[in-house]
Amino acid sequence: MDTQFSDRLAASPERSKRLHGRRSAQQSPRESPRRLSLTSPSTSPSRRVRADDESRTRPLGVVDRFLPTVQSDIATSPPRIRPRATSPNGQGSDRMSSQTVTTRHALLRNELLGHQVTSPTAIARAAQASRQREQAHAASGLGSASETESHVVQESVPGTVTSVLRYKPVAPKPVPLATNLSPVSSASQKLLAAPHHQARQIPNTPYKILDAPDLIDDFYLNLLDWSSTNTLAVALDTCVYLWSARTSAVTKLCDVAEPRTVPKVTSLRWALDGKQLAVGLGDGTLGLWDPVKTSLVRSYAAHPSRIGCLAWNPTLVAAGSRDNKITVHDPRDRAACAYTIEGHSQEVCGIQWAPNGTHLASGGNDNRLFVWHPSASTDRPLHSFSHAAAIKAIAWSPHQHGLLASGGGTADKSIRFWNTLSGQMVHLVNTGSQVCNLAWSPHSKELVSTHGFSHNQVIVWSYPAMTQLAVLTAHTARVLYLAVSPDGKSICTGAGDETLRFWTVFKKGNTRKTTHAVLAPMSQLR
Repeated sequence: MDTQFSDRLAASPERSKRLHGRRSAQQSPRESPRRLSLTSPSTSPSRRVRADDESRTRPLGVVDRFLPTVQSDIATSPPRIRPRATSPNGQGSDRMSSQTVTTRHALLRNELLGHQVTSPTAIARAAQASRQREQAHAASGLGSASETESHVVQESVPGTVTSVLRYKPVAPKPVPLATNLSPVSSASQKLLAAPHHQARQIPNTPYKILDAPDLIDDFYLNLLDWSSTNTLAVALDTCVYLWSARTSAVTKLCDVAEPRTVPKVTSLRWALDGKQLAVGLGDGTLGLWDPVKTSLVRSYAAHPSRIGCLAWNPTLVAAGSRDNKITVHDPRDRAACAYTIEGHSQEVCGIQWAPNGTHLASGGNDNRLFVWHPSASTDRPLHSFSHAAAIKAIAWSPHQHGLLASGGGTADKSIRFWNTLSGQMVHLVNTGSQVCNLAWSPHSKELVSTHGFSHNQVIVWSYPAMTQLAVLTAHTARVLYLAVSPDGKSICTGAGDETLRFWTVFKKGNTRKTTHAVLAPMSQLR
């Protein structure tokens, strides 16, 4: 604010109104993420899709200072108060404020009423118990708990006195030590020193959007995957495109319609090291491609019909097909097939290797979920589970050995967790819509699910409580495809609306810093 403008602050009400109008007109709405088509020439690195600006635009008509006029006075005309900022999902600030209020209430209980509350969760438990008593009394028809228990006022917080109105001797407070100079009690000191967990804020809007024309809207296909080298592969009709997350450059890997006319790309999956991409076609052909040379390394006539799902372990690649079979191939061998797994009576919709690479889970259109140990048997599964609809979403937990999550189709709408060591179901959650994909966070006990009919949403869950951390509803069609970034922080979703949307949903892992001693050079050797 310059000197001339400060001298004219109290000039006239009209000048203040014009100034408010000018500042309001300068406010611009928040820009939405730009889109980039994978098949258009605009996908060069010079025109990258920028992440959504995290800066917030102040609402219209709200200023950051009070401008007094001649007729008003600062003491009698208080400044306009800005609305409280909220988190992107609209929950972070409210949760933080309620936590602060709870701690303040517990502190007042300790200092004024002589309670011994050392954790704010005790107050929350007491409030929950009070609500349960109210509901129980209302259900029994005895009236409210305050009417029936007016003669007995008892707190459910541990360490509190029974009632303020009862004349009972209260235990004397412990005499503080001479070295303790704090004006509050020891219980309040523990309360203030207790850790306060901040609620994690998950943005409810994607930070990047890519147009994906001709992305097939088919529940039984798998057309999206993210490699460990930070390259996203997506199949659009008969073509496979590679998008680099580092440079935003788009490369056309192959077009299967050039030598053929009928088959389309029906599945793809990166190898664990990101050096090869397995591509399954509609005629049952399995091809292994080199993304650097953009050339076909090896091709197998794996199945007589389309390959809808693929899965890699460190040395093998498995392919599930409409012919109800799973073929396992060794990329180092030119043989047609290492072995075949038979057990499903209908199309194989999803397959997934366990983190140790020894067990294989497969879900089919016959509503069956099998867990195989291929080295032991290829015709008898180790475990057999079931849903009420087709099973495409399968995900092994990277945090608990033997824990498998699966999701059912439109007639099932549930996520089920299985203990493959004991063969028992651990948990069941009804999501209310078709479950298309499941993926675990590699750094925390959280998982994300994508859904089709009828909500077309993306949900982030906390395991084992299975509470919803965020519900993302930007897609306008079934969210059929899902891929997790190599850092485990972001995901990419593809839907029938022919868009790819990038979200930040998981926590980023803690990177360990390795320090090498200068006087011990041999410590760097493995």
